[in-house]
Amino acid sequence: MSLLTLFGLVAVSLMVLFYALEKKSTLFIFAFAIACLLASAYGFLVGAWPFGIAEIIWSGIAFRRWWSVRT
Repeated sequence: MSLLTLFGLVAVSLMVLFYALEKKSTLFIFAFAIACLLASAYGFLVGAWPFGIAEIIWSGIAFRRWWSVRT
């Protein structure tokens, strides 16, 4: 397994984990947004532009949601 593949696996795994934990704390919403950015970077690095763009959009949605619910 290449380092790039491992990076993608970690980024997407963190996305799933943080998404599942979002209701426990607003910090998990923020962490989900960061993980989406990492997954987006992975998508662009492997040449999967549509995936990279979709993850940037998800990150923006998550950041906006975090901003609106933070205390």
